[in-house]
Amino acid sequence: MMRFLMGVVATLVLLLAVGAWVVYSGRVDVSADTPHSALVYRMIETAREKSVERAISHALAPANLSDTERVRRGAGNYAAMCVECHLAPGKANSEIRKGLYPEPPDLSQPAKSQADVAARQFWIIKHGIKASGMPAWSKGGIEDDAIWDMVAFIQKMPTLTADQYAALVESSDGHSHGGVADDNHHGEAAVQEAPHGHDTPGQVSGKQAAPAVVKKKEHDPNDGHAH
Repeated sequence: MMRFLMGVVATLVLLLAVGAWVVYSGRVDVSADTPHSALVYRMIETAREKSVERAISHALAPANLSDTERVRRGAGNYAAMCVECHLAPGKANSEIRKGLYPEPPDLSQPAKSQADVAARQFWIIKHGIKASGMPAWSKGGIEDDAIWDMVAFIQKMPTLTADQYAALVESSDGHSHGGVADDNHHGEAAVQEAPHGHDTPGQVSGKQAAPAVVKKKEHDPNDGHAH
């Protein structure tokens, strides 16, 4: 029995040593244009899906997720924050999406699985996914209600034509949600959350701070981006 245990320990030590050698030798290819092996990709994919599944096991989507006002508000934020990676009706593949690995899902298409899809989308938008290019948008200040608005829009988007998508984005408030940093303050947030017991979130020095609203700029073919 002792010899068996010693053999197990020796095997583990050897595996650790080999793993350390592979890492420190620089032989792990981290380039985004070289895919993982099928086994590694499947392991990462399974770990991701099981992690998200566990995180949303008790999550409930708002009852009014299909509300037209939610969808309208979500359209502007989606167009400003998501469309270059996740596309939209009538939008061809983008440069940034082609260069990301793994490739972000095309949210203009119906979800492959409808099981807890709203809660899953909410969690991913809020918390992001490590080493995938998907940011945790909550770290930038977007609040839960605005994230649910985006989820409401994403649920609706696969049913829209390109013209309907454009009209909905145009009718929205643009890129608008609480907690957005003001560029005029050189990176310092103009809207800060006050300590508990004082001003409410979204107020500065006792005054109500208006949410930042940035209308989406139309694409200019002569904007200097040429290659």
